Amino acid sequence: MSHSVSPDLSPGLSSDLPEDDRPLRPALLRGWRRKCPNCGAGPLMRGFLKVHDACPVCQQELHHHRADDGPAYVTILIVGHLMAPLMLIVFTRLRPDPWIAATAFSIGCVALSLWLLPRIKGAFVALQWSRRMHGFGHEPAEG
Repeated sequence: MSHSVSPDLSPGLSSDLPEDDRPLRPALLRGWRRKCPNCGAGPLMRGFLKVHDACPVCQQELHHHRADDGPAYVTILIVGHLMAPLMLIVFTRLRPDPWIAATAFSIGCVALSLWLLPRIKGAFVALQWSRRMHGFGHEPAEG
């Protein structure tokens, strides 16, 4: 006895939508540049981390995003994986004064975190838009 299993579609998604109408790679690159994942022209954020409710250029709704703590976790993961080996190399090869090294690495960690965080948040929003997550499942805005 065979059973046919229908694919589980999220509410608001229909099977007749083309799979590549929102390609992931261009969306992620636009998000990384802090631009609208739909048009790539409008700014994604209106402040350091505050996402526009809609794109000022193409009117794509962006208020659906649920980035939450994800960008912060990924930022910490990346900064930690970059800085920890660098700290080990510096301390074993150069043997700097601990206060100088602590100050330099603290400044480096903060600067890298502040540079990465808005870009990673943009990529998170773009990922959600591209994969039609959290209310982004509606048809793309006309633009």
